Amino acid sequence: MLTLRMLRTLQAVARSGSFATAAEKTALTQAAVSLQMRGLEEALGRQIFDRRARQVALTREGREICAKVERILELVDELPAGADDAIRGSVIVGAVVSVIGALSLAVAHLKTEHPELEVRLTSARSTELAQMVEAGEVDLAVVVGNIDGALHDSLAWTPLYEEPLMLVTSAATTGNHARRILRERGFLRFDRLVPTGAVIDNAMRTLGIKPNEYLELNSIETIVSLVRNDVGVSVLPVLHNGHWHDDPHLRLIPLCNPPFMRTVGMIHRKSNKRTLLFNTLATMLR
Repeated sequence: MLTLRMLRTLQAVARSGSFATAAEKTALTQAAVSLQMRGLEEALGRQIFDRRARQVALTREGREICAKVERILELVDELPAGADDAIRGSVIVGAVVSVIGALSLAVAHLKTEHPELEVRLTSARSTELAQMVEAGEVDLAVVVGNIDGALHDSLAWTPLYEEPLMLVTSAATTGNHARRILRERGFLRFDRLVPTGAVIDNAMRTLGIKPNEYLELNSIETIVSLVRNDVGVSVLPVLHNGHWHDDPHLRLIPLCNPPFMRTVGMIHRKSNKRTLLFNTLATMLR
């Protein structure tokens, strides 16, 4: 019997060109993907894949079928979700690393209330997640807003919360003069190639602060661990629900008043109408 799940799996295989990658994107095993594709071929009475090829290759009929499947799934995504069935079925949710912990807890609570909901979580950089959502590989992603606010026309943006940028030091650091501390102590800079790093760099340049550069890293958690051990100091967004204010090994010192902010929000395709699910997750994350 032909099912919507089969069509979504075929879409993932065709887009990725790999049964293994499609399995990751659809929260299935590779064997389950293969079984679904054989079932789809039997249901349609058509050979979709050329199994003589060493890699996944579509037959001519397979390419025609995939084009039609894309149109079918676009129409399905445009259907309004009913209040009684919006929080069920399969969904892939992505998030930046600094949010994935809070997102995991929110999803766990959501699945307790809605056991028919199947969720696969994935983590990547904001720009990568935006591309994945745009391509239909991820249904929803929690990302850091860009300074220029640029977003593809096919995507919708829902702001969740803001996090103030502050100087983060160990408890052993004395004084409250942020500029002096940044001149004297080794500066642990967050990766300038990602939106969070760009927000931090913009704040530092706007304030005319030239820190004593020491290391540049791409993990907030790693930087905070180094700061706790008094390896250096950093300027970071104070993570929502991070409880840094309660950490006896850390000190948070304002850079300016009002502070510069990092904005965290959700993105999804405008054609994806799972409004109740998205709004519920947004409320939980806030």
